[in-house]
Amino acid sequence: MSLTRRKKLAQLKDSEHPFAMYVRILGKGKTGSRSLTEEEAYQAMSMILRCEVEDLQLGAFLMLLRVKEESADELTGFVRAVKDNVNAPSSIAVDLDWSSYAGKKRQLPWFLLSCFALADQGISIYMHGASGHTIGRLYTEDVLVQLGIPHAKNWKDVGAQLKEHHFSFMPLDYLCPELKRIIEFRNYLGLRSPVHTLSRLINPLSANYSLQSIFHPAYGESHQIAALQLNQPNAAVFKGEGGEIERKPEATCTVKYVRDGTMHEEQWERILSGRQTQQEQLNIHQLRHIWQGTETNDYATQSIISTMAIALRLLEKAETPQTAMALAQQYWQQRNIDRLPAG
Repeated sequence: MSLTRRKKLAQLKDSEHPFAMYVRILGKGKTGSRSLTEEEAYQAMSMILRCEVEDLQLGAFLMLLRVKEESADELTGFVRAVKDNVNAPSSIAVDLDWSSYAGKKRQLPWFLLSCFALADQGISIYMHGASGHTIGRLYTEDVLVQLGIPHAKNWKDVGAQLKEHHFSFMPLDYLCPELKRIIEFRNYLGLRSPVHTLSRLINPLSANYSLQSIFHPAYGESHQIAALQLNQPNAAVFKGEGGEIERKPEATCTVKYVRDGTMHEEQWERILSGRQTQQEQLNIHQLRHIWQGTETNDYATQSIISTMAIALRLLEKAETPQTAMALAQQYWQQRNIDRLPAG
């Protein structure tokens, strides 16, 4: 044991660490434990972001949450604390908040082409995400670098990129460094933590419209309720390919919405029959080829268009899934192929 650790333990010999109460609330046995209230979650996450918590406490806290699954109230409190910590400027206007934290394994990130086609129509998209926390996945941050699209390192970059390209991606490293550090606990603990969930809900620029994706359908309602409690005017969440905001055209899709203070859901019918096999190798150059029209791939095209359609439905630019699909098809045909130059 290090000398520093021994000194810290000695300091706590006759007193309890302030964060211990939050670990105890979650871990006091089957009958004594409970979920945190929204305010308790806010205070706990605030301490974490101020680096007032020992890593051993943080690991226990995160795994206790993981076992019981975080509640909507906990998510709400956590996100409130993160938004206060981030303190994003109110001067940057953006149409759509888009989170990207899962990474891709089976398919290329076709959703990026959905974003670019929407941006070509003047719809501004602020995307935030994290990379490297799960082995064997392809992350948005790395893909954008290979496509020659720089990420934002500060809010000035975000404003400039949105103004010029209607799209900006900011890694979690710059948005909230402490959350990025915690996400990387994944390879130490062997499990994803609630940080992967709450990060999707941050919406730092308070966009009127927010898209989220989940991997496990059970989390959909928690996202929906948390968005409502966070006073998010319009939000949509669905089970996306690999956990990213990307429609799987070979499956039916349930989209859960928050709109003007109410919750509802909508069924989107399957587009393609059969099931796609996992690609042996994810070739990023294929994204360019599909965008430029030099290569065809029915699965990719339907994924791009149907992902766009869900966004357009959320943005209130279409009244039904069918009209949203038609508009998305039109936007795809009108894309600026020069946005992604040949690599």
